[in-house]
Amino acid sequence: MDVNWTEAVERARAHAPFLAHGLAKLPALEALLAAGQGEAALAWAKAAGADAPDVASALRREKLALAVALAVGDLAGAFPLLQVTGELSAFADRALNTAIAEAIHRRVPDAPNQGFIALALGKHGAQELNYSSDIDPILLYDPARLPRRERDEPGEAAQRVARTLMELMSHQTEDGYVFRVDLRLRPASEVSPLAIPVEAALSHYESSALAWERAAFIRARACAGDVAAGEQFLSWIRPFVWRKSLDFGAIAEIGRLTQRIRANHSGPTRPGPGFNLKQGRGGIREVEFFAQTHQLIHGGRYPAIRLRGTRASLDALAGCGLIDPADARLLGDSYDRLRVIEHRLQMVADQQTHSLPDDPAALDNVARLDGLPDGAALVAELDAITEAVGQRYDRLIAQHAGEGDTLVAVAPRGGEALEAELARLGFADPAELSQRITGWRDGKLRALRSEAARAAYDAIQLPLLTALAKAPEQDRAVGRWEQLLANLPSAVNLFRLLEARPALLELLARILSLAPPLADALARRADLLDPLIDATAFDLPGSVVDLSAEFAAGEDAADYQQLLDHVRRKVGERRFALGVQLIEGVGDPMAVGQGLSRVAEAALDVLARAAIAEFERIHGKVPGGELVVMGYGRLGGGALTHASDLDLVFLFTGDHAAESDGARPLGATLYFNRLAQRVIAALSVPTAEGALYEVDTRLRPSGAQGPIAVSLDSFDRYQREAAWTWEHMALARSRVLFGSAPARAELERIVREVLLLPRDPVKLRTDVLGMRATMAEHKPAKGPLDVKLARGGLVDVEFLTHYLQLGTHVALVPAIPAALAELGAAGLMSDEMLTAHATLGRFLIAARLLAPDAELPPPAARAVLAKACQCRDWEHLLAALGESRAAVARAWAANFEETLELD
Repeated sequence: MDVNWTEAVERARAHAPFLAHGLAKLPALEALLAAGQGEAALAWAKAAGADAPDVASALRREKLALAVALAVGDLAGAFPLLQVTGELSAFADRALNTAIAEAIHRRVPDAPNQGFIALALGKHGAQELNYSSDIDPILLYDPARLPRRERDEPGEAAQRVARTLMELMSHQTEDGYVFRVDLRLRPASEVSPLAIPVEAALSHYESSALAWERAAFIRARACAGDVAAGEQFLSWIRPFVWRKSLDFGAIAEIGRLTQRIRANHSGPTRPGPGFNLKQGRGGIREVEFFAQTHQLIHGGRYPAIRLRGTRASLDALAGCGLIDPADARLLGDSYDRLRVIEHRLQMVADQQTHSLPDDPAALDNVARLDGLPDGAALVAELDAITEAVGQRYDRLIAQHAGEGDTLVAVAPRGGEALEAELARLGFADPAELSQRITGWRDGKLRALRSEAARAAYDAIQLPLLTALAKAPEQDRAVGRWEQLLANLPSAVNLFRLLEARPALLELLARILSLAPPLADALARRADLLDPLIDATAFDLPGSVVDLSAEFAAGEDAADYQQLLDHVRRKVGERRFALGVQLIEGVGDPMAVGQGLSRVAEAALDVLARAAIAEFERIHGKVPGGELVVMGYGRLGGGALTHASDLDLVFLFTGDHAAESDGARPLGATLYFNRLAQRVIAALSVPTAEGALYEVDTRLRPSGAQGPIAVSLDSFDRYQREAAWTWEHMALARSRVLFGSAPARAELERIVREVLLLPRDPVKLRTDVLGMRATMAEHKPAKGPLDVKLARGGLVDVEFLTHYLQLGTHVALVPAIPAALAELGAAGLMSDEMLTAHATLGRFLIAARLLAPDAELPPPAARAVLAKACQCRDWEHLLAALGESRAAVARAWAANFEETLELD
């Protein structure tokens, strides 16, 4: 848009009486605007009240000058929307601050502006004020810090400040008014004083605030008075606004609010005379509510979307994948244009209006003020904008319609009626189950002892029982549901989640009946279901770098103890979602295993860094030394299961005789051993959020008898001079997971040189066969489906792979599939081994959830296992497992001239 100051002044004079009056009253300002000196005009306007006789006059004169300067710059195309709304909001901040200071000084001259807080909400909080906005602050005070006369009570002094503020801001004088001030958003506004003590406000928001108050605080900002105290207050109530777990009671209220916005608007539903740009379908409020609804639902989990501005919030929601980027652009562009037209309406007469004029001539006038030919052109543009916005808001309403409303068909609470309902649903023993359900409600379960919990449960009982009846294993599902309730101190939010997202009921029933480890996890943390409402829950985890950033971010990870809890929550959610992918058949188990490994590596990265930082605060650093961590076994190979330990080896660089430089110095060896123990504790010690991983360090040099951490030099010497063959086999499936680039490179060099050492083929063969025989004797298969330990299983694949790696120096990569592929390409392994390993590997990863005891699972779990292993049914899977073990046995015989006994 071209900037045209002359035309802007002409349009203002011709079509906006309020602006014409302002230009006539302020000729110096008009001259600057006509000359195109926009920034100079703004500076002049901000100083317009400098020679006023009192504060009230000064603020009013500045307001008029600023409104005129901004309006003409807006019409000229020189001041974009965010500059206009930002300047108006900044003036509101200045005006409030000046009014608070004046009110305090009238009673206590020379007192500091402290102890009295103005929180900006709504468009003011978002710095999006329009030309004729009200402002809706919440006024708080600290009784201990508010300046007052000795004989004044703190409450009395605070109310006097509030009343003076209202007079200074809102009273109409010959210079006009500053802002209309609406204090009805304060807690319990119908009975509470104008200013609220900080402690009383905290108590309200922590115990009795409503969902709309949460929505209001999305855009809250400490704007005037004691701003530092206001920011402290907002930090205290942040958990009220941004819930870590989804609050489906609040989301149910959002569902009702979205519908009431439409239902309570009685004006025209489409653009035309009388159409309300703010409240009408597809209008300003619907864009704002679209953004705020998504922020309320997801803001506790995505700090990046905790923004105040509407356009910025939409962009952030799209950036986090929570809304369609195309929708974000359309809604943002539409919002900007609707706000501009709203400004044109208000420029005409400085009236707080959002409606198109009823009179056709007045409608044409607004259009021409905007630069359009007539009202018809304006209506046509608005019709397209509001229809596009309205369609997207329709979808939002449809998504939340009825959430929180009790289902019409509620299952009977007990007795013969409940028994009959259970029989109709197809439960095997409806009489026994009816008695159990009645017992739940009669106080047997702590989670159902409150009236609110029973009411929330009643709303889901029928769809819950229907889902449990359809579960693959009814009895298992019911028993685990009962166990889940018994372990939860409160289940209200779980019930409301299931009411709001009925589709989760069938998934929950499948989890309970098919996957004992996932059911156990849910019994500890019911909020693990929360992320499953988002389709991205079924995406595989990103890179280790991305996951590390995610695990380290968040206000609930501000200190060490909080970080331990935060990482445990994040890892638990990721592991649970990956488990659901397995039982739903939406992910290849091998890809899931790799995802589990990336999650563990990211947790190690974040917690190791945090543990090091904590340790260094007390003990300092060892000059030239650093901790390095290696992963062995399945972690080294980059494919974990849900039951995997983390096999870790800790090393350190530098001189073992050095000493740290902290307040409590330690020798290097002791330093790094204690630091390694700190990292192990960070990964394994249960916190309030539960346990994370079991850590196994027995693969370190000298095993359980050796120190936890050794220097790289000692490690190198041990591997060359003292290590057993099995330790070199383990080394072949190791990776450096933590350490600087130079330290990683040095350790990788050592490992490669050790693996390339010349070996006596006879001794290597004898050692490998002896170790495998010993292992088979002391660690036999745990059950008929133990594809790891059974002969012809994964352990034999690993032994055979490492035997060939050490003996031929080929395929020295830690991931078994990659090693098998390279061995095959070198003609050292048959192609069928790669297929066999994939089948056995997929089965192991899936079976850790579906058949964790390696015994024959129920029929439904067999079907899921077959699908996970890319087999058409259970019989086909058993045949594939048998053929895979036979292929391993053939490769074993070809290399070792030994026949495996396959049971």
